[in-house]
Amino acid sequence: MSELRSIPIILLGLGGVGRALVEQILSRRAYHARRYGIRLDIVAVCDSTGAAVAPQGLSDADLQQALAHKAAGGQLADLPFGYYQSQVQHVVDLEATAQTIVVDVTASPATYDALRVAQERGASIVLANKLPLTGPIEQARPLLRYPRLRYETTVGAAVPVITTTKRLAAGGERIDRIQGVLSGTLGYLMTAVEQGVAFSKAVLQAKKMGYTEPDPREDLSGRDVARKALILARTLGWDLEMSDIPVASLFPEEWASWSVEEFLSELSALDDDFYAWRDTARARHEALRYIADIREGQVKVGLEFVPLDSPLGRLRGSDNLVAFYTEYYAEHPLVLQGRGAGVHATAAGVLSDILELALFPLVL
Repeated sequence: MSELRSIPIILLGLGGVGRALVEQILSRRAYHARRYGIRLDIVAVCDSTGAAVAPQGLSDADLQQALAHKAAGGQLADLPFGYYQSQVQHVVDLEATAQTIVVDVTASPATYDALRVAQERGASIVLANKLPLTGPIEQARPLLRYPRLRYETTVGAAVPVITTTKRLAAGGERIDRIQGVLSGTLGYLMTAVEQGVAFSKAVLQAKKMGYTEPDPREDLSGRDVARKALILARTLGWDLEMSDIPVASLFPEEWASWSVEEFLSELSALDDDFYAWRDTARARHEALRYIADIREGQVKVGLEFVPLDSPLGRLRGSDNLVAFYTEYYAEHPLVLQGRGAGVHATAAGVLSDILELALFPLVL
């Protein structure tokens, strides 16, 4: 058997998605070797707690130890092969080459400088982190135009929303509208309300099942959906800012300053509003959905009534769904649907982006 081609990986972030990604890389070693003749070698792992670096690749045993240590609440700096490093860009500056793939699975704005360094080195970049692409357009534009960037999981986890958007736009097909449920959490909540569950109880159930962030307001504010919609709009070439997007929160603005406990204790005050919206939807033979609507150079995010027989109206549970209305998909849209959240689905999407760059670095 010929020698495997090593693909150096610098991983930024070892939270839930980062750990799931490392587990998938380790479990698929034999498959990648047999199918592609490559080995994904993680040469550095770094986060806000420290770093672990091995220019020839961290051993599988070291990676397993790092996974267990971080899962138990430990810090990378405390590992026998780890050290404290407050600036992740220093690691990228030392280790990145044109053959490296820098993977950002954090949820931090602090990685931007590291990504800029990666570009300067000619390295490939994979993002699950939305923030570098949703900051000021002057900052995001160089990343979005970088040909060795992949960012599929910033919008739909493993659902190929970005790839589809790019391919439609690349062919010159007129894209009239993109409409979608971009939050599995909010999709789950709307389905539960439709089925007669009180909104407050549905939120608590979703939190218990791990569908929401530890602070559910991160989901209920609509900000995450707005970020995803902005990334789609910018993928189309629209120079929009986050401040250009009207975002309808599902809770009163003054509740944002409360503790999580205070917020959850008052959620039942919203139940009557959601019952009323549900009843209105039923009377109109429609469904209540939290939607991102992208058309005519504008984006809006919020609750809408949609026809029951539409793709969005038929959606149930925590799946994401995106409908593309285009020149050739006018009356019947092109629809993508699937699991849009969860660390394992997101990690799978990140791994697909890594493999695409490793095998076909100049593909759109």
